[in-house]
Amino acid sequence: LTNLVDLRVSWNDLSGTIPSEMGKLTNLEKLDVSFNDLSGTIPSEVGKLTNLEVLYVWRNDLSGTIPSEMGKLTNLVEIDVSEND
Repeated sequence: LTNLVDLRVSWNDLSGTIPSEMGKLTNLEKLDVSFNDLSGTIPSEVGKLTNLEVLYVWRNDLSGTIPSEMGKLTNLVEIDVSEND
């Protein structure tokens, strides 16, 4: 999966946390996990996704703050974290 550039798993009733292993998908440009039942925080490992342009995590049960590591994502042009805890 290291060559994966687009991962969309919205509207799937996924539960649990966003796995820290997501940080290994270094070619990822778009990540959409919106409209699920994910909880916990956005893992700091997301900051390793240096090619990431779009991040949608809205409409889950996520809590906490946006990790400071995401400040390294210079290609990120769109992010939606709305409608979480």
